[in-house]
Amino acid sequence: MSTGTLYIISAPSGAGKTSLVKALLEKLADVTVSVSHTTRPARPGEQDGVDYHFVEKAEFERLAASGEFLEYAQVFDNYYGTRRATVLEKLESGEDVILEIDWQGARQVYKAFPRAVRVFILPPSREALRERLTGRGQDSEDVINRRMADAVSEMSHHDEFDYLIFNDDFTTALGELIALFRARRLRSEAQQQRYASYLKGLLEPTG
Repeated sequence: MSTGTLYIISAPSGAGKTSLVKALLEKLADVTVSVSHTTRPARPGEQDGVDYHFVEKAEFERLAASGEFLEYAQVFDNYYGTRRATVLEKLESGEDVILEIDWQGARQVYKAFPRAVRVFILPPSREALRERLTGRGQDSEDVINRRMADAVSEMSHHDEFDYLIFNDDFTTALGELIALFRARRLRSEAQQQRYASYLKGLLEPTG
């Protein structure tokens, strides 16, 4: 069986990463998004094991101390992390696995898993990004200004990634993301694993 590929997908808030990944999952089979562990309480409507794995702080710290996480971080008063065993299990079953994490988490994962494919999603301009953040209608001007500053800081790390996708037109960006996944599946190494029996038949001596 062919081993799946680990994808790290990062983006500043408002670039459209979540929407692109959701649409990708609807278009391609054998792709899954890793469900992170967190110590924050579940919000209304969230399900354990679907949105997050909700754990107590002491349990999270125990897992972290024993090296169970590919990456983890503390955001305000809560921890978030990607459990190594869960990711490896899915990869070994042949699934491609997506980690939606920031550039700092991407650094941690790439150090532990250098075969990971790193993808960064960018907006076409600062003006477009501000328009998207403002269009949500949920935040004050001060919050939006802070999010913009955070986004610029995040985007400054784009050169640490293998692929850049500019989400100007959603359909085009989605097509590029799908093309990336399909091209990776056509790599010689992956195809040799996937079609070992075909190759054997093609190369067997005749007569």
